[in-house]
Amino acid sequence: MNDTFERKLQSDLDALERAGTYKHLRHLTTPMAAEVHMEEAGDVIVLSSNNYLGLSDEPSVVEAGKRGLDRYGAGTASVRFICGTYDIHRTLEDRIAAFLGTQASLTYVSCWNANTGLFPTICEEGSAIISDELNHASIIDGCRLAGKAKRERYKHGDMADLQAKLQALQGCAPILIVTDGVFSMEGSVAKLPEIVALARTYGAVTVVDDSHGTGVTGKTGRGTIEHFGLEGQVDIITGTLGKALGGAAGGFVAGSRALIETLIQRSRPQLFSNALPATVACSSLQAIDYLDAHPELVAKLRDNVAYFRAGLKKIGYKPLEGESAIVPIIVGETAFAIAISDKLLAKGVFVTGFGFPVVPEGTARIRTQLSAALTRDEMDTALAAFESVGKEIGLLK
Repeated sequence: MNDTFERKLQSDLDALERAGTYKHLRHLTTPMAAEVHMEEAGDVIVLSSNNYLGLSDEPSVVEAGKRGLDRYGAGTASVRFICGTYDIHRTLEDRIAAFLGTQASLTYVSCWNANTGLFPTICEEGSAIISDELNHASIIDGCRLAGKAKRERYKHGDMADLQAKLQALQGCAPILIVTDGVFSMEGSVAKLPEIVALARTYGAVTVVDDSHGTGVTGKTGRGTIEHFGLEGQVDIITGTLGKALGGAAGGFVAGSRALIETLIQRSRPQLFSNALPATVACSSLQAIDYLDAHPELVAKLRDNVAYFRAGLKKIGYKPLEGESAIVPIIVGETAFAIAISDKLLAKGVFVTGFGFPVVPEGTARIRTQLSAALTRDEMDTALAAFESVGKEIGLLK
């Protein structure tokens, strides 16, 4: 063991501890739900999960995964083009495409893999990518891997800046405009109608990562594209099966058949990583079917978001405005946000404080995320904890 290297690592970790910005993992002993048991805190109400529709412990979703495990075994033990594609992968991919209204889709073990597999595959010499400056880290890393492309960032949601970038890059082909559908740290929704219109004007390709929109936005939970009535007008959709759609794992790219065939042939995470475990594919398939059969879940989620947001405002907080299930409260410094989350946990509410480098310095936040599984009593209990902690630390009068 290299002692100098180890001492440097430990010194950096000690500095995080002293600054109050060290991230401690919490250990759950029960399925993800509106309430869970945590080793460090006992029974707690969850306001920190992407389990937006409460499907992580939905019995039919769990049972579908068990049947998949019995039928297909623990895993593929290989990449897909060698010996790792099961019929359930094809069934799920056809279902995702039908759900989103695209010609085809392709699954990956995560949306991170989907995004890092997409951009370097389709962006060769002479191409360009224009990315919203607040896009998710997986999009940022995917764009970085597209080393032959010209890469630009436009100011968050600034359509004038996007247009200027499009004008400057005329002559490149293709030009990709890439945005999150719902921005995970802000809770804001992309200006898709304007983005689609600009793409049409300048001949660009639109790419939307709708990981936090799928199952949340749109009348039937089909995401940000449905929310704006833009079905069939976005070229490429990436997303996750690990949030509203059961919460296990997995990501996907959805688009034209030619795009998906190109990814099968050339996308490196597809060529060199094992396939999505069949048990996850089975549970994800059932989650989509369950959502289609229970559209009231989407309505219940929106009711819960409206109720909790109004409750926060009533007791004196000023959450960022937005139409998603993400309701952030800006508190300032990273250590302060983490301290607030620790105090809330002590009162039985599990919510995470986020700071630098996840968000810019000075904009640390408590990010609450609502679920259709939460009851009014649970939300009222959480609001009471927010009020108590807010007064204790001086955020509220």
